Amino acid sequence: METVKLTIDNKTIEVPKGTTIYKAAKKLDIEIPVLCYMDLPDLNIEHKPGGCRVCSVEVEGRRNLAPSCSTEVAEGMIVHTHSMRVLNARKTVMELILSDHPKDCLSCPKSGNCDLQNLAIKMGIREIPNQDIAEMSTYRVDFSPSIIRDMDKCIMCRRCETMCNEFQTVGALSAVNRGFQSVVAPAFEMDLEDSPCTYCGQCVAVCPTGALTEVDHTNKLIEDLSNPEKTVIVQTAPAVRAALGEEFGMAPGTSVTGKMVTALRRLGFKYVFDTDFAADLTIMEEGSELLDRLTRHLNGDKNVKLPILTSCCPGWVNFFEQQFADLLDVPSTARSPQQMFGAIAKTYFAEKISVNRKDMIVVSIMPCLAKKYECQRDEFKVDDNPDVDYSISTRELAQLIKRANMDLAHMLDEDFDQPMGESSGAAVIFGATGGVIEAAVRTAYELYTRKKLEKVDFKQLRGMDGIRHAELDFNGFPLQIGIAHGLGNARKLLEEIRVGKSQFHAIEIMACPGGCIGGGGQPLHHGNLNILQKRMEAIYNEDKNKPIRKSHENPYIKKLYDEFLGKPMSEKAHQLLHTHYTDKSKKIIYMK
Repeated sequence: METVKLTIDNKTIEVPKGTTIYKAAKKLDIEIPVLCYMDLPDLNIEHKPGGCRVCSVEVEGRRNLAPSCSTEVAEGMIVHTHSMRVLNARKTVMELILSDHPKDCLSCPKSGNCDLQNLAIKMGIREIPNQDIAEMSTYRVDFSPSIIRDMDKCIMCRRCETMCNEFQTVGALSAVNRGFQSVVAPAFEMDLEDSPCTYCGQCVAVCPTGALTEVDHTNKLIEDLSNPEKTVIVQTAPAVRAALGEEFGMAPGTSVTGKMVTALRRLGFKYVFDTDFAADLTIMEEGSELLDRLTRHLNGDKNVKLPILTSCCPGWVNFFEQQFADLLDVPSTARSPQQMFGAIAKTYFAEKISVNRKDMIVVSIMPCLAKKYECQRDEFKVDDNPDVDYSISTRELAQLIKRANMDLAHMLDEDFDQPMGESSGAAVIFGATGGVIEAAVRTAYELYTRKKLEKVDFKQLRGMDGIRHAELDFNGFPLQIGIAHGLGNARKLLEEIRVGKSQFHAIEIMACPGGCIGGGGQPLHHGNLNILQKRMEAIYNEDKNKPIRKSHENPYIKKLYDEFLGKPMSEKAHQLLHTHYTDKSKKIIYMK
């Protein structure tokens, strides 16, 4: 490998040819401020537009300052990263950026966690010169069901564009206009709701300012919890417990299930339930649907649709409704666990506790911003009353616990309420990529072969590769499984299905890196694979320690079918637990 020797701040270093000044300085523990730059090596993303010039450095022999994030090193180069000329230039750049930025930091949702704000503080900027010379650019705030887009706060770093278009291949965002009027927006500057946006929230996770934020329901929740007329219940997704502790200084991968239950109970929820219960229910329906299609296929039915696609991830559902509408009959019709829970809570459970549907508020705690949109879909409402009233993210829950002055780290562990708090280990692993299909296989194997599955850990389905393939022996039948996480990877598998070249019988797809553990509503992980791996380990450890590890063995699921649903895929189960999909391809006509 060809190397280059250079000097940075009087320190000599030798690095591979093609290395940027920024990365060479980092090897010497020399910190250069960045704003538009984003490095997510575990996701194979390095966004280095060199546009903001906050990372500028002085290179001897070069007339102009150089953006360190996009300038490659050269043999014998001498670099000064913090000379007075550099510091003055950075300050001027920041003042120009701030001159066209709102001054509402006190009420901005990103206050205290804003890269622009933190950099301004570090640079000691206390006033903006020539503030009144030009009028600030202003835009209408764009409210969607999941994401708020405030382009007054856009600094044109274009991180969101890279995540949306390169990693997710959604194509919802692009740069428009020039000069102070330039922003990143949906095509033709339409609203997010009318764009191909899937609400996965990965753009929100990388936005350095308050230009992209999640729709916050915490104040609405406080109002509902204060209302004695309402019975407010909560469900918590498996990925939440594996990441919530990070917001309270705990190491990634610290499972806080019991402490989270205690905190939710202290906040005033009448019942604290587990989305994992509904994940077990999902397996009963989705697994039965898989076996039905597989059996018909083996019996020579040429009309059966294979591979069957999982349907738990709403970001992924939005994606295929918009961009693969010709394949709407391929995914499972099973609702997501969030929506199955809501349907059962407002029927079966509401009857048990004699509460009118409209007097029950069902709240979900999710790692996902697309869940906020999913709650509002018309097919998940009865007489305009939603099965799940609204969803709050892991980050929102953390903020609410802090507002209530609770110390999560030192709380005692409590158990979920029953009957919708009992779950199997199979349900817990829904939070990690490969977990949904592994859970389905644990049940489908026993139902298909009528043999007891002794080894429930299908480790060949686990991992962090973007696309994975595994062959499982179903009593002599080679079941072909495909797994993808990240919509860019999903697209590759869907294109194979579209042209009739898919080798799989079943495919699991999750929109976010690592699955739900890397969701857009989780504590920010910045694409760090180690953090995602630790969260995944927490989930699999909880699965390992569960007394029940197969969904069909959950006694409360059995009771639900005996008392209320009848059997999987029954008429009542279809009414409450299944859904249909809509052709939304017209939403992306402008992108073609």
